[in-house]
Amino acid sequence: MNEVGPQNEPRETKLRRLKMRSMRRGIKEMDIILGGFAKHKLDELSDEDLALYDEMLSESDHDMYQWASGQSEAPAKFSGLMARAVAGAKTV
Repeated sequence: MNEVGPQNEPRETKLRRLKMRSMRRGIKEMDIILGGFAKHKLDELSDEDLALYDEMLSESDHDMYQWASGQSEAPAKFSGLMARAVAGAKTV
């Protein structure tokens, strides 16, 4: 898997970076969905899922919003993680 963040980044540093990237998106809807998920659920993800989440955050906000709202399907590699993010945001 191709990691987006710095190599050998400590887990706590990665979590802080990903939480910030989740809250500072291009569109407010994704700030709310991903920011809420990151705040409450990101710590529970495995290192492998964190790397995938990091990769997903590089995708377009407009594409991710369509995936989150059900307007289009997320790519297979992101579909489970996007479903968890949406479900996590609903419980916040």
